[in-house]
Amino acid sequence: MRKLISLSIFSLSMAFSLISAQKIKDGETLDVNGLSVTFNILNKESVTVGGKDFDRYKVSAKAVNNSQKSYNIRLNNAPQIVSNITLVELNCINATGSKLTSKKIDLKLKPQNVNVTYWAYTKDGKYQSFVIPIVAGYYFDNGDSVNDDAIHCTKRRNTGCYSQKLTVII
Repeated sequence: MRKLISLSIFSLSMAFSLISAQKIKDGETLDVNGLSVTFNILNKESVTVGGKDFDRYKVSAKAVNNSQKSYNIRLNNAPQIVSNITLVELNCINATGSKLTSKKIDLKLKPQNVNVTYWAYTKDGKYQSFVIPIVAGYYFDNGDSVNDDAIHCTKRRNTGCYSQKLTVII
């Protein structure tokens, strides 16, 4: 009975997550919740590896915050690990993920760095101050943009079989 309830909750959550996904094509800009997301194919080449034919794409994605709100995550103590800083996720539907290539692009919040001064003894026994930058939080203000690029490989079976699925996390 527990397995059935867990499976139904998982299925329901997957169904709702698929509803928010959209397809995006090369050169297209989508506006989702005040974020303008642009996807571009920068380069395409055909390669043969181990007797198999692949199309290798270098792609780029950019998100611009056109909403009237800022996104902030403040960290209260160190070290604090924050794993959910992704704004937008672009998944290549046909990507293989092989040969050190990725299947998706994650556009994440920007880190807020703060310089911290601390005092410590050096190897020579001197008491000296040191400055190290630490991440104090993450932000994405109105008008800010984040971008990333990746390399995706797809099996060469159809012409123009490359497509992306856009999921806005926020």
